Parts: sequence; C-alpha cells; structure tokens
Amino acid sequence: MRVNGPDGTGVVRVVVVDDHPVVRAGLLGMLGGEPGFEVVAEAADGAEALAAVARTRPDVVLSDLRMPGVDGVELIRRLAGAAPRTRVLVLTTYDGDADVLPAIDAGAVGYLLKDSPREELFRGLRAAARGESVLAPTAAARLIERVRAPARPPKGPLSEREIEVLALVGAGASNREVAAALFLSEATVKTHLVRIFAKLGVSDRTAAAVTAHERGLLP
Repeated sequence: MRVNGPDGTGVVRVVVVDDHPVVRAGLLGMLGGEPGFEVVAEAADGAEALAAVARTRPDVVLSDLRMPGVDGVELIRRLAGAAPRTRVLVLTTYDGDADVLPAIDAGAVGYLLKDSPREELFRGLRAAARGESVLAPTAAARLIERVRAPARPPKGPLSEREIEVLALVGAGASNREVAAALFLSEATVKTHLVRIFAKLGVSDRTAAAVTAHERGLLP
C-alpha cells in the first residue's frame, strides 16, 4: 500500500477490470467514495488491464473472470510474471469449480462474488493489498472439497489426437488455430473437445487444460 498524507494513512491503489461498463462505473463510484482507496485505472479486458498495470503499478487488480480476449485467468497468469507485487482479487458472478480453481491456481489471492456486501469487498481489497487470502464462502468450500477429495482418474484415456488438440488449447489457441495447426476442420476440433471434456469430467477449455496438467497428461 502507498503511504499518503502526514498521518501515514495507507491508500490501496486499485485497477478495476470488467467488461461491463455499468459494473465498472458502479465499482469506481463505490471505491471513489471510500477513504483509503484510489482507483488508478479501469479496463474492459485483460489486455487493457496489463497495459494499465504496467503504467500505474497498482497494489491490487480487482478483476472479473469471464471477459472477451484475454480473460481473467490468463490475466492472473501474466501478472504473476509481469507484476508479481500486484495482487489480484477476483470479483465475479461465478463460483463453480471451473471458475474458482483455475483462478486460484493461476495466482489470485482472493475470490469474491459480486453480491458480496460492500464492506466485505473493502476488507478483501485491504487484505489483498497485504498479500493475505480472502475467499467467499462458496469459493472456500470448493478448495476444501478439492483437498479432501481423492484424485479422480480420467474417464477413459485421451487419444494421441486429443492430446495434440488439448496441448494447443492449453497454449491459448482458438478452435480455428487448432484446426489450422493440425489440418482439421473446426467442426472436428469441436468434436474432439466435447470428447475431451467428457473424459476429463470438466465443462470448459480452461478446466480441461488445468486438469490435464494436474494429471500429467500433457507433455
């Protein structure tokens, strides 16, 4: 936290990231009216956020997860290397395994839901600025379940082609890029992904890549 004023008051400098302008405006208004916080930039997606962080070096990035282009999880991963002293606090609507676990694995220090009381958000931002973890009850429950649950084997082995598809997806390739790299149609790529999701017991691309890495299925 930056020290501001003769009384040594700590001011948490924040970058707000959300693809919905109304949500951003609401957060800017809320934080702007609360002593101890300074919103130094706003961004509509992860790419804009990366540029804003490089320019302003905030204490905390308050970020949604599901955004076009560079999404929240990818933003968290990139910030871990580009700005390791900047903490990321997730603020989202989603609390499923496919959202909570990848965000925490990528390096987020906190995970709150958008229906959290404003005082909980303020406490979360201050805790994140200190490097402390803060989790919504449902997010904490997801992590506890993962720790307690025994490792689940894949629902059938991945084929060589499915591993090739998943490796490219895990590297950030779109369906079109995967199709071009492997000389397949986009429809075939989608079919492979559906089978991969079923075998790994996941529901989206990010969760598939994370699960495959955890199980040592990718080279």
